[in-house]
Amino acid sequence: MDKSVVFAVAGSGKTTKIVQQLDEKRRHLLITYTDANRDNLRTKIIERFGHFPTNIKLLSYFKFLHSFCYRPFLRSEKNTRGLLFTLPPAKDRYPLTDDRRFMTASRRLYSNRLAKFVEQTGTVPHVIARLEKYFDAVYVDEVQDFAGHDFNLLMQLIPANVEYLFVGDFYQHTYDTSRDGIINKSLHNDYTKYQGRFKKAGLRVDLDTLKASRRCSASVCDFITQQIGISIQSSGERESLVRFEEDKDAAEAIYRDPSVVKLFYKEHYKYGCYSENWGASKGLDHFQNVCVVLSASNVKAWKSGTLKDINPETKNKLYVACSRARGDLIFVPAALLKKHKMA
Repeated sequence: MDKSVVFAVAGSGKTTKIVQQLDEKRRHLLITYTDANRDNLRTKIIERFGHFPTNIKLLSYFKFLHSFCYRPFLRSEKNTRGLLFTLPPAKDRYPLTDDRRFMTASRRLYSNRLAKFVEQTGTVPHVIARLEKYFDAVYVDEVQDFAGHDFNLLMQLIPANVEYLFVGDFYQHTYDTSRDGIINKSLHNDYTKYQGRFKKAGLRVDLDTLKASRRCSASVCDFITQQIGISIQSSGERESLVRFEEDKDAAEAIYRDPSVVKLFYKEHYKYGCYSENWGASKGLDHFQNVCVVLSASNVKAWKSGTLKDINPETKNKLYVACSRARGDLIFVPAALLKKHKMA
């Protein structure tokens, strides 16, 4: 059975690639991390089949981890009471062999350690057997978001006798499924080494199938490549406008234009307009013209041509925001929209 990971660029059709693999005969499991991408997958599946087929299971990652990997084998024995999405104490009081390292006194499981708990208790072979029993193919979308113990568990499930297809974009790594100290802390520091982790686990690495963006124009791709420093090419020669807008009246008109989404670094909901945050826009594919709102420091980087040198996490989120554009890409200083921000 084919076991592969496809590394793609923004707008190249990662979600479409997965949906095209589906049929109404085999048993498919789809796993993704963000709510936006789960909803996007569901919509595209219904668009393809006219309904949501019963042989397809679509789960968010932590639903898969808790309900599929943990509950059938350990829930009754450990008598736990669900997941807790807060971090354990900074200093661990218990060794790895002690259940109290993985749950609170009220027996709520720490989400960032549940994957390790599954491994620690020798449950991985049972999860593999369960995958083989109920599914023929397992697809993981936005695989670049898997981190910490979650990434390790994902790699340990590769030996299952099912088809595997992982898709993701290394540079769209804007969130982590979880973090736990130094576990996989440097996972996303080096693209080549990152690919090596998948090869070592037994996956075929595909860098060619989704190497061109069908969403972004050549103009937007050139800007991202040259100014942000993340290589991306367009599937065509279509041109669009990429500009920086400093005129107060023009910025106000963009703010009031309901057809142009405004993407903020954070707290978009405080601006009372058609908007989203940079990182949270990942997986959204329906925007035409996009306005990216820049902080004072990023305005300075724009003007000095040093956007490629900004903080890596911020740069990845900026890449996500810019690559939402099907049409024009407009940049506006946050200072020009400050008056609209609610206290």
